[in-house]
Order: sequence, then structure tokens, then C-alpha cells
Amino acid sequence: MELRAAALEALSIADPAAKAAATRALFQARDAIALDTDAVLPQRAALPGRPARPVLVDPGQVPRRTPFTREGRAALLHAVAHIEFNAINLALDAVWRFPGLPATYYRDWLGVAAEEAHHFTLLADHLATLGCRYGDHAAHDGLWTMCERTAHDVTARMALVPRTLEARGLDATPPMQDKLARAGDEAAVRILGVILRDEVGHVAIGNRWYRWLCQRDGLDPVSHYAVLAARHGAPRPKGPFNRPARAAAGFSAAELEALDGPPASGTLRA
Repeated sequence: MELRAAALEALSIADPAAKAAATRALFQARDAIALDTDAVLPQRAALPGRPARPVLVDPGQVPRRTPFTREGRAALLHAVAHIEFNAINLALDAVWRFPGLPATYYRDWLGVAAEEAHHFTLLADHLATLGCRYGDHAAHDGLWTMCERTAHDVTARMALVPRTLEARGLDATPPMQDKLARAGDEAAVRILGVILRDEVGHVAIGNRWYRWLCQRDGLDPVSHYAVLAARHGAPRPKGPFNRPARAAAGFSAAELEALDGPPASGTLRA
């Protein structure tokens, strides 16, 4: 099977463990599979493939989670696992959906998908030690909602998924690690350390391809980002910001400075 078509097949898998395994296997076999960068693949009716649970609710209905009880820690880490499951889907969607880009683009995002699959597996295994399975808690669908909003514009996808929603993880992870350390869950702290390390690279890939697309189309990356954020209802990032991680992920000094600018409209929750 052709590589992008295989990514679409993996995206369609509903079982989380099977999706993670298929994604990592596809990445391992990538050099032996043909890549057609120009193929226009047909949209499938039900994307992404996902299990019946977790139940998806409005973001405001997802309760706050405390890491200082076993149940609260399981709920908190379940929320992170849900983000990582969605991140597999987002990366696979970036591979299959957008034709006509350099081969490196597709291989970059397949690599991201494989790392997100690894993150999900680490979290699912740790949740089992807390008596929890993925699907046991309600979750929201903010990440995939933005994926749908940007389905016809790869530049908007690069701007608003990795550089906006996923970049939020760079800010949120260290405080979460601090709380989990105080709760005595060192295994979870280590897992989040792996995720944070890899997410810097994922956001950097989003930054690189966003700038490449802007240069291709003669757009200013900073001013065009504001246009895209308003057009697609992206949320404004909320501090405190992990500026060293954001800088390592390729955000410019001007973009870091803009984090403290006036608020923009947007209701989507990251």
C-alpha cells in the first residue's frame, strides 16, 4: 500500500491500541513503502476511527482533576492520554489529507504520529496500574474540532494545531509534573518528561512547515497567523508560558512577545 493511503487506513482504526501499533509499524516500514505526494485521496465518512468510549462532552462539563488521590490522578492522566490519542489522529490526518507537498513533510508527520502512539501506550500502561482504562472518563473533542476546521487549508492546519493547540502542552506539562511529583507518582513524571521532550520537536515541525508554506505563498508568518486564528476561532494561549520550550520549538522573538498582546476571539478549548 502507498504510504499516505496506509496512514488513512491507520487513522480509520477505532481500537486505540491497534491504532497505536499500526502507526508505529507504518513508521518502521516507511522506507519500504511507496510515497505518492500528489495523490488526492477520497474523504472517508467517519474520521477519525475511535472507540465508543470515552464519552465526548462539552469542555465545560469535564471536571477538574486533582492528582492527590488515586482516582483524581487516574482522571488527570486519562485526560492526557486522550490528548495523545487525538494527537495520533492529527498527525496521521496531516499525512494523508494534503497532497502536493515535499516528501519530507509526509515523513515528518508520520514520525510525529509514531511518537504520539508511543506516548499513548506509555500512558495507557500507567493508567492500568491505577485501575483505569482509556475510555473510563469523559473527555472533550477540542483538538479534532480544529482539525476539521482546517481540513481544507494546510497552512491553517500547521498554524493552529501544532503551533497553537499542541504548543499549549509545552506550557501545561511542567506544572502538571510538579503536582504529580508532590503526589508521589514518579512514573507519571517520567512519562510526561518523555512527552515534553518529544512535543518540543513536534511543535518545531509545525513551525517549520508553517513558515515554509508562508514563504511559498508570499505571506508574513506573524500577521497571517492572526488572520488564521480569527478566521478559524482559535483560542488565545493562556499563560504562564514555557518560553524556553517555545523558543526551542522554533517560535521567534516576535511570536513570543505577541503572547502578551491583547486577547483575540476564540472559544475552542485546547
